Amino acid sequence: MSSSEKRFSKQADLYSKYRPDYPEELYSFIFEHLDEKKTAWDCATGSGQIAGYLANHFDQVFANDISEEQLSYAPQKSNITYLNTPAEHSGLPSNTFNLITIAQAVHWLNFDRFYDEVRRTARKNALLAVVGYGMVRVSKTVNPIIDELYEEAFRQYFNENRRYLDEHYKNIPFPFNEISAPDFEITYQWSLDHLEGYFNSWSAVQKMKSELDKNPVDKTIKHLQQKLGSQESLEVSFPVFMRLGKIAE
Repeated sequence: MSSSEKRFSKQADLYSKYRPDYPEELYSFIFEHLDEKKTAWDCATGSGQIAGYLANHFDQVFANDISEEQLSYAPQKSNITYLNTPAEHSGLPSNTFNLITIAQAVHWLNFDRFYDEVRRTARKNALLAVVGYGMVRVSKTVNPIIDELYEEAFRQYFNENRRYLDEHYKNIPFPFNEISAPDFEITYQWSLDHLEGYFNSWSAVQKMKSELDKNPVDKTIKHLQQKLGSQESLEVSFPVFMRLGKIAE
């Protein structure tokens, strides 16, 4: 197993249980710019959140990921085909897809190679949607505690990659005919246990646990318990952002 595969395989069950979904408004915005909804490819699908949604709207969906463990948690539907392949070398047929999506993953890829694969597999007038979400927000008193964990975990591991997310993908290369997209937000009512599960799904946290025999989440949760007292439910929100572009005229 390569280092890239290990990065996300270890916490595959946590990804499937605790990672946020994406708002309906985001999908609606994408769909209104599509010519047709026959075939879609969800790159680096992870546990298949977007692939499962797209399957309700497209005739055929393909989804790939380098982590076989992640794919084992993906939803099984008759019109979804999963492949255990890298996004830059998907093994998918050329000139096939009306929509190509990649969520919370493009910052791990070789941009040039991935975009070459996008151009190869896209049909005329196809769209590429590069989607991501930012740091979870709770309240003015809680956010600094979360930010401290984020800085501790990612400062040592994956610092270069995280800057793309911190800047909402505005700093990634995007050599396509861009369609200006609004910002989105998704809100949940989460327990502190659910928030803890989300923190533990971070790749940097898993790396710290493995290499340093230490989990920084434990300290954060104790701090949050002191701050929140008996409060059982938290309103948490995530800023969601997207680069949307027409791949070829």
